[in-house]
Amino acid sequence: MSSITRGPKFKLSRRLGLNVCGHPKAMDRAGRGTARSDKKLSPYGQQLLEKQRLRAYYGVGEKQMRIYVRKAQKVQGPTGTALVTTLECRLDNLVYRMGLANSVRQARQMVGHGHVHVNGKKVDIPSFIVSVGDEISLREKYRTNELFKANFEAAALNEYSYITKNQDNFSAVLTRMPEREEVPIEINDALVVEFYSKSSL
Repeated sequence: MSSITRGPKFKLSRRLGLNVCGHPKAMDRAGRGTARSDKKLSPYGQQLLEKQRLRAYYGVGEKQMRIYVRKAQKVQGPTGTALVTTLECRLDNLVYRMGLANSVRQARQMVGHGHVHVNGKKVDIPSFIVSVGDEISLREKYRTNELFKANFEAAALNEYSYITKNQDNFSAVLTRMPEREEVPIEINDALVVEFYSKSSL
């Protein structure tokens, strides 16, 4: 990923006060007072900020986010937890979590270009929701790609308790649904739900 491509994402990360692109240097120049989260916000402003942070983190459009919220409202338990869990189980996000890509954006491109299999079949829809027990794998013809190999090897030590990785065949299985506290995102999802509860879904 070039500096030109990641530049706007770095700025967005600093503005939102959250590393939404996954790059380790995204927040290096983030100074106190530069993020919207550092400013005194109204209750609505806080809800809006959290909504923007969640959308940016998972790279989800507004229309799609509203669909996720509607579905989460039908699930038993906290709506915010159901929302984040669903987003976490998107195929593009799990390709990123397992280490095949160095950002959700790169993972989305990999899926869209047909580089990824789910249970042995090509799936090119980034928003595809992975179910417990599904195996995600890099298509065999791309396993010699130096970028993908480097990504996967560099992420060998990155462990998520709800994902079991197989380093030998560039694959991973979603072994169970993630608990909210296991999802590594600092978002007040209750405020996101409050934002959408006040608007027409």
